[in-house]
Amino acid sequence: MSEKYRTYLPDLIYYNIRDGMSIALYSLLTTVDPEEVNRILNKKLTDKDGQQCTPIIVAAKYGHEKAMRLLLSKFKPDLEQEGIIKIDGYVIEGASALWCAACAGHLGVVKILVQAGADVNHATKTNSTPLRAACFDGRLDIARYLIKHNADINIANKYNNTCLMIAAYKGHVDVVSFLLENGANPDEKALCGATALHFAAECGHADVVKELLKYNAKFFANDAGMTPIKAAAERTREEVVEYLISHQDISKMERIEALELLGASYANDKESYDIVKAYEYLHMSMELRFSDPNNVIKKKLIAPIPAYENWIECQSLNQLECIEMNNNALHMEALTIRERILGIHNPELPHPVVYRGAVFADEARFDRCLDLWMHALQLRQKTYVSVMKDLLRFAQVFSQMLHVGVKVNYDHVVQVLSAAILELKRNKKKLKHPGPKDDRNTLLDEMDGNLTTTLYILTILTKLLKQCSDEEKFNVNRMVFTLNQLQVAQRDGGTLLHLACNAETPVDDFHTIDICKFPCAETTRLLIQCGADVNAMDIDGNTPLHVIVNYHKPISDFMTLHSIITDLMEAGAHVDCVNKNGETPLEYAATGSVAEIILKSQRKINLKCMAANAIKQYKLTYQGQVPKALESFIELHGPGIVKKA
Repeated sequence: MSEKYRTYLPDLIYYNIRDGMSIALYSLLTTVDPEEVNRILNKKLTDKDGQQCTPIIVAAKYGHEKAMRLLLSKFKPDLEQEGIIKIDGYVIEGASALWCAACAGHLGVVKILVQAGADVNHATKTNSTPLRAACFDGRLDIARYLIKHNADINIANKYNNTCLMIAAYKGHVDVVSFLLENGANPDEKALCGATALHFAAECGHADVVKELLKYNAKFFANDAGMTPIKAAAERTREEVVEYLISHQDISKMERIEALELLGASYANDKESYDIVKAYEYLHMSMELRFSDPNNVIKKKLIAPIPAYENWIECQSLNQLECIEMNNNALHMEALTIRERILGIHNPELPHPVVYRGAVFADEARFDRCLDLWMHALQLRQKTYVSVMKDLLRFAQVFSQMLHVGVKVNYDHVVQVLSAAILELKRNKKKLKHPGPKDDRNTLLDEMDGNLTTTLYILTILTKLLKQCSDEEKFNVNRMVFTLNQLQVAQRDGGTLLHLACNAETPVDDFHTIDICKFPCAETTRLLIQCGADVNAMDIDGNTPLHVIVNYHKPISDFMTLHSIITDLMEAGAHVDCVNKNGETPLEYAATGSVAEIILKSQRKINLKCMAANAIKQYKLTYQGQVPKALESFIELHGPGIVKKA
């Protein structure tokens, strides 16, 4: 066999298997030494989508039975080799061939692999078994076969989410029935405290709920305090709620709150908004409160909430009937009811608040929108969930207001800036000490997104500062100083100052782009005045000065370029500071460019910089011989790359 042929052989085998070309595969394999084939069959190939699969995994994923039989009858591949595959946008690490066949619904391949000795309980990195994969897709035939061949029905994934839970969540009632018949525990709890009954109820699968209750599933509250009937009501699962309120284990108080929550959710749900149904269920719940004249169940009211117009809930049928035709009153009634029943720490509480605010924004009632969104933001930060989208939403609406000439309230912007600073502190802490459920890439995405949005908020603030009092300006400067002291950066090392100087900084295109454009001289100046490190380096060793000298509109936007370069240098930016390629900002700028001219006109190298340059140029030993504070200063300097003429 030629060396060239040997090089291409793994690809030939891989693609013949992937495409189900069993005859071509057979012809190919008969020309190759069996030991060589075994080596290839156990080798992973990375495709253009980033999947890493052995030929066996590929045959299983695509359901090629003939190819699989051929490989297993003639050769000895390792059936437990794990790969990385993509299914419906999800990246699955540690997937075996059997897992892939079960997930893709290829019963024939599943049987071939099991008969060949594949481990029926071989789990992925998240502890998902082939049985779980079959249950997810509702493949009762595969689930039945796997259990018959000793698949463990009780193995849960890393969130302690069982096969029964995933089948209930997906609404596969036949699979649910089969699992229950085979001893699945209906009361097993996931890490969040939810049972299969929670998952079925919140997804509106009434037939699954009934099946679980036939097997005496119990009613528990999850970690957020949600019972199955509350979960169904909060998600406007009308059929489930109406079935459960007649169940003997549901108390009268639970029935009342379920009906109230169902009505309140219909009044402010983006997907299933129905104000008529909202009123009907609120009326039913009020009737139930007064159904026994000798034992009227009165509401335990919460304190009025300004964002809800300080609304006080209706306490009688007469009061409720008076607002039947007043939609705004019903909306506020509903938001107040949700907050009373769910509590301020429930992660589901803010969604309808945001939706109602968005409706006000569409009607150009920005004051009401901002009141509601501010309340939702505060609620989310109390539950320690990500507010990345919330912060961006504020930047968008502030930009929209400025663009159409509506006054933006200083206090609102400062409150959002304060929330952004708090979020960045949490991002930094999480990146340093991630929890068991934290994914590093997700945390980095949040940090990047929140830093960019914070930059938008700062840019918006610069538009307001001219009309601010000295006290308000001082407060902004104090907050920006705190922000700079955090020393947070994006994954590429770019600080807020880098972003403010960079024409490549992404700008959200929904309203924000009308106000925020970069580089921005005003935002840069604000950051510098409040202590931003003008010599901070990104991962390529570029300082903000390196970034700005590459501005591609030096003529049309000369004042911005000149202002930023001047401010950076006056604040102590080192013109002789080198990046990882050994280039100073002057050398990094295009020869003969406007930036080069500005730099040369501003260039002032002090004795300290000259000494540092000399140390680096002549490779003098300095570590341990100069104060620690000077070592990092010397590192900034060095001989640059001499440009060719």
